[in-house]
Amino acid sequence: MPATVHVRELDLADLDAAWDLGRFAFGNTSERAASTRIVVPGMTRWGAFDDTGRLVGKAVDLHHDQWWSGRAVPAADVAGVAVAPEARGRGVARAMLTALLRGAHERGAAVSALYPTVAAPYRACGWEAAGVLRTVNLATAALPRHRPAAHLTVRAATPADLPAVTDLYERVARHRNGMLTRRGTLYDFFAADGGLPGDGVTVVEADGELVGYATWQRGRGYGADSVLTVDEALATTAEAARELAGVFASWASVAPTVRLCPLDGDAVSVQLPLESAREHERDLWMHRPVDVARAVSARGWPVHARGVVDFHLSDPLAEWNTGTWRLAVADGAAELTRVDAEADLRLDVRGFALLYAGAAHARSVAQAGLLRNAGDADPAALDLLGVGGPAQLLDYF
Repeated sequence: MPATVHVRELDLADLDAAWDLGRFAFGNTSERAASTRIVVPGMTRWGAFDDTGRLVGKAVDLHHDQWWSGRAVPAADVAGVAVAPEARGRGVARAMLTALLRGAHERGAAVSALYPTVAAPYRACGWEAAGVLRTVNLATAALPRHRPAAHLTVRAATPADLPAVTDLYERVARHRNGMLTRRGTLYDFFAADGGLPGDGVTVVEADGELVGYATWQRGRGYGADSVLTVDEALATTAEAARELAGVFASWASVAPTVRLCPLDGDAVSVQLPLESAREHERDLWMHRPVDVARAVSARGWPVHARGVVDFHLSDPLAEWNTGTWRLAVADGAAELTRVDAEADLRLDVRGFALLYAGAAHARSVAQAGLLRNAGDADPAALDLLGVGGPAQLLDYF
């Protein structure tokens, strides 16, 4: 292909070519969705074109928000990255991601996450592996059974329950790190039909208040290979979690396996025999800051955390992040301000991503070559950036 790559937002006339490019890249055999032919609010589609005007690459910026310790942080989550086979290895993905980051920065995004098919190209652009979305199989017969609680109501949901389901998700997710808020124009667009997800939704109520729910798909057959797929199961009380586990256990005669994505340390996971779980699938996810100052100021911080540390950050794709910064954390808030002085601690943007997401301690980041000490400063001082604890995703995009 010619050496020049032109990157711009896709318009409606480009969407057929973008869909074909994605079909080739991901081997998609499903029927084309209507949303691939129209402008979708809360989504920016980017394309790379060669000198002949042929589309040779595409990427999508999803205008999500992520919960970080009780506060919603604007995100540019990346999906659908594909490059034509003849154009691979020629900088197309880097050009698209550079444009995507700049556009996301201009619209106010602070952080970004993605699920890579291969990590190396994204590492070269500043993203770093921060966690894994695990899908596990459990023997249905091994799930705990219990006597139903008299003060709880377990029933099938109706569309009228969806606002309460959304509210319960938020009560579970908002004080964690990294999970999507499931708010905004993008979610409103795809939720417009108002139908229930999957094959069914089971809800648990206490005195008319929703305290737990599970969305599930029955699958096919009732033999030894039959699987009940639980897309999501969340609860705000231990009693509600036990009710949901009991509902899953009731499928033992026709679905010997329950498949789900456990959320670390939540009410439902602590009821499950995870010691006997067998991994079905693992999806690596990566993180990076779009704007480091926004990423720090927008999130929540533990109220006990307090301190100040100076560091120099290098970010080749987002020059607005490069420079010397002072991180100050106190009273449940934090701020990054630019300083003129030199700093002994020199942090790569990938190291920032690891610390911000709570995926590594500063000494480990230094051992990985993503944090250098040019003087006598203790690298552990940058653990202040990761005091919020580990991040986790529950949505695949």
